[in-house]
Amino acid sequence: MYTLKWKIEKSETELDRWLIGGDLSNVRITKDSRAAHLESEIERLKCFLGEKELAEEALIIMVGHFRGLENIILKMKYIDGKTLREIANELGYSYQHIVNKHASAVNTIKLIESIN
Repeated sequence: MYTLKWKIEKSETELDRWLIGGDLSNVRITKDSRAAHLESEIERLKCFLGEKELAEEALIIMVGHFRGLENIILKMKYIDGKTLREIANELGYSYQHIVNKHASAVNTIKLIESIN
């Protein structure tokens, strides 16, 4: 999400340069130029960022419903972005044990989703 936020800030800074008083305000913009579409691009990026933030909040809530090792594995994998092998190494469990616990948690999530 940091990259997405950076893209929004960069685009907003560029847009400011094209607006009245900006150093590019006297330059003519063609309909096919990037500058002509900056405002819509910023809105698109902001909408996408909002969707990602909502998904992240839902993920945090979902992970919070698990307890013990499954909670730790889900947090490390989906929030911290670690691989199952990295998780196994950090927690001192065998890779296969972590794979099995992760699969169990994912199956629980799929079951809950199928009920809803």
